[in-house]
Amino acid sequence: MKARLPKGVGAGQPNMQSMIKQAQKMQEDMTNLQEDLDAREYEVNAGGGVVTVKINGKMEILSIDIKPEVVDPDDIETMSDILVAAVNEAIKKVSEINSTEMGKITGGLNVPGLSGLL
Repeated sequence: MKARLPKGVGAGQPNMQSMIKQAQKMQEDMTNLQEDLDAREYEVNAGGGVVTVKINGKMEILSIDIKPEVVDPDDIETMSDILVAAVNEAIKKVSEINSTEMGKITGGLNVPGLSGLL
């Protein structure tokens, strides 16, 4: 008895090769973009501009600039709150930009193995 393959099975090999090439290209594009995103630097202000956080695309804090007029030794709690808000806003900004930029390449597609670059 001969086994019959459903119509179209076996004929899809060129299509599979094309998909593999597209996936490889997408992964290469994502790697290049991730390198670019990691190298970017952003500045975020908080407390009406009294604190400026500089952060890179790897979400590493590069510097924190504090205006002298906000420093009050009797009110460390406010200073801490402003710093936390600035750092959190900086991380949020980088995360949103990285996600948006990667989404342009992947079209929102979440492919196991490729998502490790996100």
